[in-house]
Amino acid sequence: MANRSLSAGIRRYAQPLLLSPLSDYKANKLGKFRCISFVFGARTLCSSVASAFPVPFARKLKSPKQSPLLALQNWVDQGNEVSPSELRRIARTLVKSKRYHHAHEVFKWIENQKNFHMIPADHAMKLELIIKNYGLMEAEEYFMNLPDSAAKKAACLTLLRGYIRDRDTSKAETFMVKLYELGLVVSPHPFNEMMKLYLATCEYRKVPLVIQQMKRNKVPCNVLSYNLWMNACSEEEGYGVAAVETVFRVMQNDKNVEVGWSSLATLANAYKKAGQSKKAILVLKNAEKKLSTCNRLGYFFLITLYASLKEKVGVLRLWEASKAVGGRISCANYICILTCLVKLGDIVQAKRVFLEWESNCQKYDIRVSNVLLGAYVRNGLVEEAESLHLHTLQKGGCPNYKTLEILIEGYVNRQKMDEAIIAMKRALVMMKDCHWRLPHGLVLAIAEYLEKDGNLEYANKYIIDIHNFGLVSLSLYKILLRMHLSANKPPFHILKMMDEDKVEMDNETLSILKAFTG
Repeated sequence: MANRSLSAGIRRYAQPLLLSPLSDYKANKLGKFRCISFVFGARTLCSSVASAFPVPFARKLKSPKQSPLLALQNWVDQGNEVSPSELRRIARTLVKSKRYHHAHEVFKWIENQKNFHMIPADHAMKLELIIKNYGLMEAEEYFMNLPDSAAKKAACLTLLRGYIRDRDTSKAETFMVKLYELGLVVSPHPFNEMMKLYLATCEYRKVPLVIQQMKRNKVPCNVLSYNLWMNACSEEEGYGVAAVETVFRVMQNDKNVEVGWSSLATLANAYKKAGQSKKAILVLKNAEKKLSTCNRLGYFFLITLYASLKEKVGVLRLWEASKAVGGRISCANYICILTCLVKLGDIVQAKRVFLEWESNCQKYDIRVSNVLLGAYVRNGLVEEAESLHLHTLQKGGCPNYKTLEILIEGYVNRQKMDEAIIAMKRALVMMKDCHWRLPHGLVLAIAEYLEKDGNLEYANKYIIDIHNFGLVSLSLYKILLRMHLSANKPPFHILKMMDEDKVEMDNETLSILKAFTG
């Protein structure tokens, strides 16, 4: 049995078909079904879509604000049929686009159709959509009203994971008791989810209790169960590495599981935490022998562990070995190896790997170059960072928020404040369209420079923008107050912003305000 997860990594299980049709559809109608997927933004396209819907109407339906129900119902009312696979594709496409409300509407439409019935996997997906749209209380009610035990069995993990995402130990434990009563706890999966929760909430001593429950209920441990158990032992001070070794021996004696790279990596990580680096490296070398020749996932887990042990030889050996695996090396893989090399202080080798990626990349992913850009800045190589930034622009790279943050940090560190302000202006524009926010230290450094330079006009605009993003602190307001005091300008708008931000004044602030009336 191949290892499927390292430590507490959460896996999604493959979903079966969403719908079970009560009647078969003729193959010659498949073309009509495929037209639907264009309307909802799926990948499957059809040349006959223009005859199915007017093009402007189809484009309108692709808008995130447009509900799919009207088009779907109109399609059926016109005498057309919809296949289960098309409805599945529509729902999945909407979920991928994070249009959870519209995906839920599709399921509600399905339930009202006489020629379809929901199978257990449908209920699991619908419950997930209820959680995303309406929360866990609505999901609980839906679960309890499911028609049969098969549906409950399929959906129970979805609801349990909802509690785990909320770190709600009490509700998760109560729900597990309910599952026992319903006779639905028959596989390792719910137990594994509970162990993940206890690891996330640092309740490590509860993990062995879960293992005991599994034994009492004659539920066998799988690879993930053992990995989570070992992780808990390595984290709990009262257990230590000896307890991890004991669990590992139990796993070795379990004929139902195969010890693979993930379990060996978990053991190596325990040795690393215990300061036993030589043992960790020896175990990682054994883990290398278990790696797949068809999948690179394990290679980069081990590369990361070698890097944390400062074992550059292992990092480079596995990096070269990973190239023998079939398929294109992903940008995520390049980001991983670059991050590890930078962590090891080998910027020269990191640059070689970056140039290798650049010569083979199909689309310029700025996240890859950001790793090298950050390494240059942290090592005081601002000129190299600027050169790399210009190079990425010439190659068609599109700077993201992290690019600007790195550049601002480099400029501030080298006191190239004019360049820092230009980059900050671009960052403020970018912040309007994302949740990213600049570190407070960089925001403050720009304000301090503006105070020193006496640029009151721009300081006002700058801090008003920062206020609008909810990033202002008392330190920033004091800078602006001092500048207004020096320029003999009234501070009324500053006081209004401070009141809106509920910023409490300290003695220094009160002294500055008193000076305005002095």
